[in-house]
Amino acid sequence: MLRMRKGIIAPTLSISCTLELATFRPLKPAELQVLRSQYEKEGEYVGLQTKFNYAWGLIKSTARGEQQEGVRLLSEIFRNSPDRRRECLYYLALGNFKLGNFVEARRYNELLLDVEPANLQAGSLKGLIDDKVAREGLVGAAIVGGLAIAAGVAGSFMFRAAQRKR
Repeated sequence: MLRMRKGIIAPTLSISCTLELATFRPLKPAELQVLRSQYEKEGEYVGLQTKFNYAWGLIKSTARGEQQEGVRLLSEIFRNSPDRRRECLYYLALGNFKLGNFVEARRYNELLLDVEPANLQAGSLKGLIDDKVAREGLVGAAIVGGLAIAAGVAGSFMFRAAQRKR
């Protein structure tokens, strides 16, 4: 959408698009280091909020290993602290989405939407998951179709070769 502002045509972002940009923007290395330092400082007695904050920062990362660690930490909170489950759902969905675990991402996101149907971030993430799954499904179907055609061509050559030997 474009909007005229002081003689300049500027793009405007929908609320869901703005939320997506904020959600996917990684923390600066120094910001993540602050969270990591606090997490490590608390050691084996790390508080739930510190663990959650660190996991949140890891999930926002562009590094796959950090995203995996973030999902692992949030999964621990989700399993061990029933009263904190709702706040973990979105970031578990997001982390799994970023890792390509679309079934898990959808499961966590649907759980959140069941509790908060008007949640804009979850609604936006649902659209992203659905789009990615549809695209992956089309790619998968194309691969399977290509393999079937290749198998048919190879079978045809083998059949012709067998016919010629007779």
